[in-house]
Amino acid sequence: VGLANIHATVPGVEENKDKILRALKVFREFGVNIAIFPEFALSGYFWEDERACRAYMDTALIENHVDWIKQELWPLCTQELRGIVLNNLTAGPDNKYLNRTMFISPEIADPLDPDHAYDKVFIPGIEKIYTASGTDNRLVLRSPRLEATVGFTTCYDYLFVELLRRYAFDDQVDAIIQTASWRGASSREYPLMNIHTDFYYGQLWDTVMAASSAQNQLWTIAVNAVGRHDISGATFWGGSGIWAPSGIPLVQASHYLEELLIVHNLDLKGARDFERADFDYEFDFREVHRAMKDSNPCEDSID
Repeated sequence: VGLANIHATVPGVEENKDKILRALKVFREFGVNIAIFPEFALSGYFWEDERACRAYMDTALIENHVDWIKQELWPLCTQELRGIVLNNLTAGPDNKYLNRTMFISPEIADPLDPDHAYDKVFIPGIEKIYTASGTDNRLVLRSPRLEATVGFTTCYDYLFVELLRRYAFDDQVDAIIQTASWRGASSREYPLMNIHTDFYYGQLWDTVMAASSAQNQLWTIAVNAVGRHDISGATFWGGSGIWAPSGIPLVQASHYLEELLIVHNLDLKGARDFERADFDYEFDFREVHRAMKDSNPCEDSID
């Protein structure tokens, strides 16, 4: 697996294309099977000037770059490299965009085919101005060559338990591929306990990736943007990495610097089966879930 812990220039579609291609050539050299890029790797992230932002994002829509995919990306998908996970915007309903993660391979004839793409479901903050939700969208990729089944989430989606549970318990995926532009800086303070942090969102990333991997007994292969937004100044946390079904982080990139991570010998199915043989959370959950769902909480008051 190749993870691109990189920064996207804004505005700068052509610069970002060049960076993606250079990363792919490195990944191919080291025998990567799947190359994964962060959310908005082609366009870069939104900013507050809606008129200027929309004018730029309209040029970055994936519909405008199909020839680039076919002429530049497809020829790289040979030998060990089986596919590329790339996130970008596509035209959506009501004058909004869809935040779309695509699995790019010459085996998929139409790069715009929505049946081979995942549209971000949960939309945070400024993104609500520009993008629409993919509602109940899920994408499951079953690959005999990789001997694994994977699902997809995008950034904020990963915080919502029900979506991950559906992937883990209903779809029986072995791994989640999480693409993100997850920020690092945000303050939280508990002055009576003398606790303060300026990197709450970043700490949340590190915590949630580990906890949700363990809770759902699946791999998380997460790729996040890094660096400072060229217009808004927002900082992204980086920290791309791989968390095992035990929740243990196996490798993690820098929170501040661009890096390419290449990880060999991931036994996606074997490690998940090992965790479930120890304690099968799905079995225990289903055994009691109906009783929990139908029951009412007991309420009391204490003076």
